[in-house]
Order: sequence, then structure tokens, then C-alpha cells
Amino acid sequence: MKTTNNTILITGGGSGIGYEMAKLFSENNNTVIITGRNEKRLQEAVSKLNNVHYIVSDVTNENEIDSLVEKVKSEYPNLNILINNAGRAILHDLTQENANAFESALDEISTNYLSVIRLTEKLLPVLSKKDEAAVVNISSVAALVASHKLSTYSASKAALHSYTQSLRHFLKDSKIKVFEVMPPLVNTEFSKEIGGEKGIHPNVVANDLFNGLSNNRFEIHVGDTAAIYQLSLTSPKEAYDLMNN
Repeated sequence: MKTTNNTILITGGGSGIGYEMAKLFSENNNTVIITGRNEKRLQEAVSKLNNVHYIVSDVTNENEIDSLVEKVKSEYPNLNILINNAGRAILHDLTQENANAFESALDEISTNYLSVIRLTEKLLPVLSKKDEAAVVNISSVAALVASHKLSTYSASKAALHSYTQSLRHFLKDSKIKVFEVMPPLVNTEFSKEIGGEKGIHPNVVANDLFNGLSNNRFEIHVGDTAAIYQLSLTSPKEAYDLMNN
């Protein structure tokens, strides 16, 4: 997959992993469009980068996604890479009274899983017209081995992992490649509540994606994810214990 001269849409692109991806791809002669709910954050991101544009859009809002898709079709018809990066993680104890587990799960599933299906489905007709195209889903190590502190988040990422595998199968004979990036804990504002300061820098994720695209590595295990994945194959309990230490 080529890593230059693309037109790339990144959801949740105003900060964290999304911002680092926008920065790296824009520095390598790509046109980048970032989206998110916070216009001020998007404006600040764009002001620091070259050849990056923004569209305010909430991935969980159907009307806003419809508007986003129409704007992309009219203003960025050369779009050939979609990066589904927007995410939500809520720390809670499933057994605690008033933990609001259902509301947390609904929020996470809507953002991390269902929104990906909706936006991807609406943009596949655009991508399918290109000589080379890609869908990139930002998943998590928690899709492979669950974290008890992020139980419903882990479930949403496991669902995304399964969907990504199925999408890749359906598109295997098309010009659209399907990638999944599975980071461990990343140090971002998004992850502050879950101890993100102990995580890797988000530019590590961006660089691994960039290299994974260029080498057609469709499942990209970032950092410690590679070791946890291998351990999960040989000793699932040990892998779970490691994740939940």
C-alpha cells in the first residue's frame, strides 16, 4: 500500500493517536482530513500541521455522519484511506452499585464499534472507485485479552476485531485493503483515567501504522501487544493475568 499521495480521513484526529497520524501522513505528502466533536481542538491541530483540513463531526450522530460523507464526496473526492480512530473508554467496576455499566457499554459500543460500521459502509462506494484504497480500524490489545477494569471497552474492541476480520474477508478480491492497528496502553488525554501516563507515546502507533501500510501487514501489533498476543496463543490464563496485573 502506498504511503504518499493519498487522501486520508481520520476520525478523532484532533489529539492523541489521531493527531500523530495526521502529522506523520501530512509530512509524507498526503492530504489529510481530521474529524471530531471539538472544533477548537481541531482548529488547534490544523494550525500546527500542513495540508491538513478539518470537519466537525460526531461519529455517533447519524445526521452528522451523513453530512460528513456528503462533504467528503464533494470536497475530497480523491479520498482513498479511511482511518477509524475515534474511541471511548470508561473505567468502572461491573459489580459496584450504580456503576452504570449499561450506559458505559452503550457509549463505548456506539463509539468504538457501531460508528465504525456506519461510516465505513457509507464510504465504501467512494473507496471502491480508487485504484488503491484502505480501511484502517484502530483497535486495541484489549480486543485480544480483556482488561477487567475496562470490561465493556474490551468487549467493544473485540467486536471491532471480529468485524474487521469479516470486512477483510469480504473485500479480499477488491482494491480495498483492510488493516487493524492494535496498540497497548498509549499516553494520551483519552487514556488519563486508565493510567495512560504509563503508556507508549502515540507517535509509536502512528509510525507502526505507516510501516504496516507500506508492508501490507494487515494486523499491526504495536509495542507489547505482540508479546501479549503470542502469550495468549500458548497460555491464555497467563496472558489474562499479565493484562490484569
